[in-house]
Amino acid sequence: MILTLRNLTVAFGDRPVLDNAGLTIAKGDRIGLLGRNGEGKSTLLQVIAGTIEPLKVEREALPELKVALLDQRVPDALEGSVFNVVAAALGDQTARLQRYHQLLAEVTLDPANETLAELLQQQEDALTLHDDWNLEHRIERLLSQLELDPDAPFATLSGGMKRRTLLGRALVGEPDLLLLDEPTNHLDIPAITWLERFLLNLPCALVFVTHDRVFLQRIASSLLDLDRGRLTRWDCDYPTFLSRKADQLHAESVHWQAFDKKLAEEEIWIRKGIQARRTRNEGRVRSLKKLRVERAERRDLRDNAKIGIQTANASGRKVLTLKDLTFAYPQTPALIRDFSTTIWRGDKIGLVGPNGAGKTTLLQLLLGELEPSQGSVIHGTRLEIAYFDQQRAKLDDKLSVAENVSPHSDSVTIDGKPRHILSYLRDFLFTPESARAPIRKLSGGERARVLLARLFAQPANVLVMDEPTNDLDLETIELLEERILDFPGTVLLVSHDRAFLDNVVTHCFVLSGNGSVEERFGGTETWLSADKTVANGKTSSTKNAKTATPTTKKKTLSNKERAALRDLPLLIERKEAELATWMQHMADPAFLAEHNLTAVEAGKKMRFLESEIAKAYKEWEGLLQNT
Repeated sequence: MILTLRNLTVAFGDRPVLDNAGLTIAKGDRIGLLGRNGEGKSTLLQVIAGTIEPLKVEREALPELKVALLDQRVPDALEGSVFNVVAAALGDQTARLQRYHQLLAEVTLDPANETLAELLQQQEDALTLHDDWNLEHRIERLLSQLELDPDAPFATLSGGMKRRTLLGRALVGEPDLLLLDEPTNHLDIPAITWLERFLLNLPCALVFVTHDRVFLQRIASSLLDLDRGRLTRWDCDYPTFLSRKADQLHAESVHWQAFDKKLAEEEIWIRKGIQARRTRNEGRVRSLKKLRVERAERRDLRDNAKIGIQTANASGRKVLTLKDLTFAYPQTPALIRDFSTTIWRGDKIGLVGPNGAGKTTLLQLLLGELEPSQGSVIHGTRLEIAYFDQQRAKLDDKLSVAENVSPHSDSVTIDGKPRHILSYLRDFLFTPESARAPIRKLSGGERARVLLARLFAQPANVLVMDEPTNDLDLETIELLEERILDFPGTVLLVSHDRAFLDNVVTHCFVLSGNGSVEERFGGTETWLSADKTVANGKTSSTKNAKTATPTTKKKTLSNKERAALRDLPLLIERKEAELATWMQHMADPAFLAEHNLTAVEAGKKMRFLESEIAKAYKEWEGLLQNT
């Protein structure tokens, strides 16, 4: 045990965020912290880190326990080189490093001059060469492990590299406990896979918040569920947790139904009038008062979001046609070069690749917000496009939630019928009070839900979504998956959430950053299994990217072949299920008699199904090889 918290209570309003909660962290723990948006996950991390003082807590910890927190936001005020940003976390020791460098500049180790050791002995602070040398090399070794250039200016780094630098800043003090708040946000898939390997080799305990289910499954050794102010630890993986949590909520629902029934019966009894008051049992009255208090203190489970996507009239069969599409920003190599494809109605396409590879640029080209350097993008007919912006730039912080969703009216038209804006926003978990509040007060997850509410208030047959899962809780992500799968139109997605992509898309556009764009059918598993460099969390350097040999252009599939590639897995699954049924009933004479079959005829049927399955597999594999 390195840290235990008991009776932990934190409140920012009427209801406590943490209500007499308990938590124990042991050496080597890797705990994934779960909970809905607004439950208080970030607050709990800050309480553990000591940046928020709780109303009440009993705390037991190792002497001089060192805790480091990696916040989900990148501070604006950080300046200097990567080395200096990381070293600044050492506090007083940073001044020692600066003095060490000054002394190195003042003296040489020439035998004719004073030696550095002699000069150091003359200093009032009695610095030692050995300690400062160790401090310097500890930082350099950490930066090497993080694959960071110590001399690179922090301000010029990509978002992913800034996050990696801040991780170094958190680790340089060699903490016993590392707290990570959404560490995968805005990281590309190669960076996430690198982070997974790095964290698995860390010697310190981990507590982390994430919406990335693959990351959660690979890193967490146990789960901590924050639900209505209480903490529950689950020593199992995420799929098992979902099953056990569902059972727990069902048992809770049954209990509260019985409780509410009893309370209603007692309320009827107490109001029966003169006859009841004459025979009233004072113990029963006290019991009723206790039931009332218990009901008033009960925190009911919040409703799930009720996301619905409005569908416009169907678009034409050809949604977008790209012919030799090429784009480059001024004075830079081409991000996209000679890319040709056709996007058909009903396609669900994921855009994947490292940060900076041009995923958002490709979306803007497809939407007509950017003009290609060469080639063309031809829009099909009857397109109704809804666009989810990664930067949330389309939200006006001066307006309320309701005004952002419906700026000119207090109602929205949903499926052809008017709905009051407050009623509509309730489906996205906004109370009337929060719907009228300025949007600047909202969390990242709440801002994402506002954008979803506005996006789905307009009918569409083409959804374009740039990082839609950032800041959303897991329940909302899974609900969004269901709605996208049910959506009959065309979907274009940029996301680094591997589970989300694997569950939703039919194929991917893989951008390398050196100009090539490849189509791969399936989700990220197909891409990662084919590209071991990406699977290992590495990306090509800029220098290598410029000189990389272009990959062989794959065959463009016909519309019929694309449809076959999409439908064959379902056909195979259906045929295999039919074959399994035949095999199960072959030995049952009643089954054969019912179908008026002999054993020979049944055997022929089985062999026919087997040949059909083999034929479908062969066709499917052939199509995959040509993509």
